[in-house]
Amino acid sequence: MSAPISNPTPSSDDIVDTTPLLSSNGSHDDISHNQGRRSVRRQSLREAARFLRQASSRRLMREPSMMVRETAAEQLEERQSDWAYSKPVVVLDLVWNLAFVGVALAVLLLSTNENPDTPLRLWIVGYAIQCLLHMVCVCVEYRRRRRRRVSSFSTIEEGNLSPGSARGDSGEYVSLAQIEEDGTSAAKYLESANTMFSFLWWIIGFYWISAGGQALARVSPQLYWLCIIFLGFDVFFVVFCVALACIIGIAVCCCLPCIIAILYAVADQEGASKEDIDRLSKFKFQSIGENEKLSGDTQTSDGGIMTECGTDTPREHFLAQEDAECCICLSAYDDGVELRELPCGHHFHCACVDKWLHLNATCPLCKYDILKSSSNDREEI
Repeated sequence: MSAPISNPTPSSDDIVDTTPLLSSNGSHDDISHNQGRRSVRRQSLREAARFLRQASSRRLMREPSMMVRETAAEQLEERQSDWAYSKPVVVLDLVWNLAFVGVALAVLLLSTNENPDTPLRLWIVGYAIQCLLHMVCVCVEYRRRRRRRVSSFSTIEEGNLSPGSARGDSGEYVSLAQIEEDGTSAAKYLESANTMFSFLWWIIGFYWISAGGQALARVSPQLYWLCIIFLGFDVFFVVFCVALACIIGIAVCCCLPCIIAILYAVADQEGASKEDIDRLSKFKFQSIGENEKLSGDTQTSDGGIMTECGTDTPREHFLAQEDAECCICLSAYDDGVELRELPCGHHFHCACVDKWLHLNATCPLCKYDILKSSSNDREEI
């Protein structure tokens, strides 16, 4: 597992949230864009992981393992924000919304002879305006993020820092995702207001369609069915985003090694380099045999010993049974397995933590930055 945790669990964690997948944070930075017509509030994956930890009376996963999964959920949310503003997704989003605007204009022109009892034309015009506002917000935010990314990479090259971090004014290391999230723009405030208004506008459109009944389908078939299609697409995108957030949250809790392996294969390196990872201490685990148990050489009859590799004076650490497992894959340490110990003292399977560090150069458990330790070691040399 890992070294004992010094920070106690906050008392607020003992209260089970009845709405775990709905983020209670009202910050505008929590609004993300999907590939659909408009952006939908990003569901908090860490809330799903925290809920599973709080609601499980049997504690199926130990506290450190749940903390690792909460950290993984936070990192996945940061990557979702980056992917949402990647060039292919932005282009698809703009084309998709432009298609909605084009269809709305075409139907309005073709249905000049239709006179519905409810103001369906007004609703369609409002819908198209929301699409245009969303396109403007996406373009502005995309350009802002590109400028920040270029600026951060320039700072990294000038300061000779790693690709996954930059040194701030106080000398501390911060991730590129943190640099991009600094401050808010007018576009994000406008997008947030547009998102809230779109929810109210959807309710108004649904009311007008319901109030008109089947008579609208006979009197104004083109306007009626266009409203039905727009309302249906909105429902589909919301349900899809919520379901996707639930699936990813369950996958992070139950199949974290698979998530890390997929990200390791498809994502760019934003964490530690291979040289930085190889510089960390490596150990081999050996469980306590029956002879050692009977002879009483150890303080307990369970657990094992970590022995450092690649040194003339190897260090040894005794691990109790509850500590002799990896918090990432939830598997107990087998005899002869290679372990990686981070500067903070936490240890994991080499195969698990090396891929994690390739994506994010921080401890999965306590978020300690290993690049900061590596930089200090190089300065001492």
